[in-house]
Amino acid sequence: MTPPQFFVAASWLADRLNDPQVVIVDCRFALADPGLGRKQYQTSHIPGASYLDLNQDLSSPVQGHGGRHPLPDPQVLADKLAAVGINSAGAGSETLVVAYDDTRFAFAARLWWLLRYLGHDRVAVLDGGWSGWLDGDYAVTDGVPSPQMGRFVPQLRCDRVVDIETVRARKDLPGVVLVDSRDRDRYLGEREPIDPVAGHIPGAVNYPWKGISDEQGYLLSASEQTKRWSSLGSPEEVLVYCGSGVTACVNLLSMAMSGMTTSKLYAGSWSDWCSYL
Repeated sequence: MTPPQFFVAASWLADRLNDPQVVIVDCRFALADPGLGRKQYQTSHIPGASYLDLNQDLSSPVQGHGGRHPLPDPQVLADKLAAVGINSAGAGSETLVVAYDDTRFAFAARLWWLLRYLGHDRVAVLDGGWSGWLDGDYAVTDGVPSPQMGRFVPQLRCDRVVDIETVRARKDLPGVVLVDSRDRDRYLGEREPIDPVAGHIPGAVNYPWKGISDEQGYLLSASEQTKRWSSLGSPEEVLVYCGSGVTACVNLLSMAMSGMTTSKLYAGSWSDWCSYL
């Protein structure tokens, strides 16, 4: 089984719903209504999919600093991944994980990035997400799959994430680019619906995360992803942030599709940065 790298089509996934080597994870979530995604999952989801919650599973508890969605404890997350049947590399048979949401990869990309951060590269997002699945008239269910315990041993890639001290020290160096992934008006400080301070980190350039997909939630082509980042030139390092380290992962997905290998997540992002202002 050799799936397309980084993403799979609904038709591809529909043919593999009973494949024991594929684990599907529903990542639907709404920042304004944290319980909505789980309710949506309980009502209807892709057959066999398990649910992982942004706040409860894909983040750790909020502290005074560190942002609104600090990275989860690696071993705690690894145990949760194993509990939904995911086997990591070295566990015998490495699982392909397919993550989906209904928000143009906003939350599926968070799981995509976290798995790669934990050393698991066999992960893809569902192109078109939940809406695309429904548009294709594929099967849905409200049944929760039986537990299928896997074995997940995290192998952290600590060089893929940076903290505020690293950003402060490196953001203005030659060869380093700092990318703000939020909507343009939030970057400009014209609107700030979530964090207590508006604006952006000095020196950052703005590439809104929604720019990697169309309005229907389908990824732009690999060539279009590459074109999107061409204006950056060939930086030695790209530091990527958003409001809380979630939608920045959508841009990191795009960068990976473009072959960029020097991109890192500022996990605390603007919500961490502005907590020191």
